[in-house]
Amino acid sequence: MKSAKLAKPRKRSPLLALFLRDFKVARRIGGGMSLGLIFFLILITLTAFAIGPDLALLAKIAPAIVWIAGLLSTLLGLDRLFQSDHEDGSLDLILTSAAPLELVILVKCLAHWIVTGLPLAAIAPFLGLMLNLPVGQLLSVCLSLLVGTPALTLIGAIGAALTVSLRRGGLLLAILILPLSVPVLIFGVAAAGAGAQPLIPPATPFLFLCALTLFALAGAPFAAAFALRQAGL
Repeated sequence: MKSAKLAKPRKRSPLLALFLRDFKVARRIGGGMSLGLIFFLILITLTAFAIGPDLALLAKIAPAIVWIAGLLSTLLGLDRLFQSDHEDGSLDLILTSAAPLELVILVKCLAHWIVTGLPLAAIAPFLGLMLNLPVGQLLSVCLSLLVGTPALTLIGAIGAALTVSLRRGGLLLAILILPLSVPVLIFGVAAAGAGAQPLIPPATPFLFLCALTLFALAGAPFAAAFALRQAGL
């Protein structure tokens, strides 16, 4: 009898390996899930205390509070998106690898969003109750964050690529990407609070928010890749 040939171990996809690596790193470094959720909770709680006992006013501006807190929480760890790879030399290997740099950036953004943006969208309805948000709007808040936070991460990747060689580029990163995030913030708040405005169809701002996310998905990886190549690393 012929001895059975040993099956060769299947090689793991480089992009999958990068995703798993970045997911583990993002959980440990500044973009950790617990840190983002705690920061999100603190911002919403402090704002609720600052506004006072006016529940009607609190419910009216609750979508804006949730989205501003979500935007600032998404910034956590974005400055380390490429900087940690630059410090340990991994970025040089990524730039010279056979995998397209744009796909690499998308994979890194996906890992960061799963650790930061996805938990924010999941916990937002519970914090909305604390802000006296009507029950009918809780789903709108959750869906708006679920669709809009990927755009914030992709836009942040551009700023992270521009500041990759700076040791303390966190403040500069925020200055660069916050103005670019204004359209996402506007339509995100409108989509989250559309149910309270009978003159605006609920689907209209949500579709605009989806369009912004798709636009960021199509353009941000190329802009970030261009910035990394021009940095001369």
